Amino acid sequence: MPYLDNNATTRPLPEAADAVRTALTEHWHNPSSVHRDGQAARHALEMARADLAALLGVTPRTLTFTGSGTESIDLAIRGVLGASSKNTLITARTEHAAVRDLAEHLEQTGRAGVVWLDLEPIERGGTVSLDSLDAALADHADTAALVSVQWANNETGVIQPVAQIAERCHAAGVRFHCDAVQAAGKLPMTPQKRAPSVSDGPNGAQPIAHAPGSAIPQNEHAHAPDLLTISPHKFHGPKGLGILHTRQGVRLRPTLQGSQELGRRGGTENVPGILGSAAAANAALEWLAEDEERTRLAALRDRFERAVLDACPGAVVNGGGAPRLWNTSSIAFPRLEAEALLIAMSERGLAASAGAACSSGSLDPSPVLLAMGIAPELAHGSVRFSLSRFTTDAEIDEAIEITAAAVARLSRSSP
Repeated sequence: MPYLDNNATTRPLPEAADAVRTALTEHWHNPSSVHRDGQAARHALEMARADLAALLGVTPRTLTFTGSGTESIDLAIRGVLGASSKNTLITARTEHAAVRDLAEHLEQTGRAGVVWLDLEPIERGGTVSLDSLDAALADHADTAALVSVQWANNETGVIQPVAQIAERCHAAGVRFHCDAVQAAGKLPMTPQKRAPSVSDGPNGAQPIAHAPGSAIPQNEHAHAPDLLTISPHKFHGPKGLGILHTRQGVRLRPTLQGSQELGRRGGTENVPGILGSAAAANAALEWLAEDEERTRLAALRDRFERAVLDACPGAVVNGGGAPRLWNTSSIAFPRLEAEALLIAMSERGLAASAGAACSSGSLDPSPVLLAMGIAPELAHGSVRFSLSRFTTDAEIDEAIEITAAAVARLSRSSP
């Protein structure tokens, strides 16, 4: 049956599962131990770190392993604020709850001042307003410590102008953190020299040109974020692992004390998760080399949207006017409740979600969609469908049929 909830989590690759099993049976020793078996586990871990760094285009020693994407985000934000004499965080209401809720907590407890950026109109996807960012950086030049803006939105797939944000932050001497949890493994992590436009298609803007055969680490480029967070279970790796890239020279105060991870994060490393994630990263890097696959899957997503909109009068695509991840579709069904739709779809075997999986069970409309300017009656009835690189035409055909039938049934019974 069709599984279109890949932004919540993806099915682990067989090679990732094999790597986890190998770690559990052969490299189960503590990688901090000095004996031979411990050092064998350390060697396997460091080889995996290099593979994961290759996916991001960074140097291996800039990566810190944590327990989740949320912890990596927490370490990035608290770590920079804790190491700085400045205490203002600049972010947006459209961020994932891991950023948004933390920002609100820091503000409420007096740990940091928070500036919420304005957004572009919904017709342009509700991306961060660069004019608003310029104003925030100028108005808080003496206190701004960090800007945090995601690469691609977890609910709508809308892609932010990461390179332009990085360029502005660096010119102002402010660190830039980017939540790339949804983008990693789906888009090349090469820095972009301009904001993507709608005509760019699924790949977004063209990467900065390098000499043939050269590999410029992202953390050495002016258009790259200073800190970047990813979570391998979003690209067919195992759960229970987060990764934070920190550009060399960025000061970070640990939130978990300990000697592991160069003192950046205490706690014995999750060797099975790390090795499984490296296997997923290698597969993703190979897959990303073929632009045709992303183009094909973006067309598959677009076909799904056209068919659903044709079958469901009044339905609209949230953020459809902006560049988006090839795999993400957020569709609003007016006068319907997303929860009822999801139950009706699930009864027939279609898996989707109403937004971030960590917000499931909430009857409130998505804060992300409301922040984008989407009307509450549309936000209440919005469903997120997310493909993976293994989604088939047959799954999409069945998903179209199930979605149309669920909407028709609920529309007949709604007041």
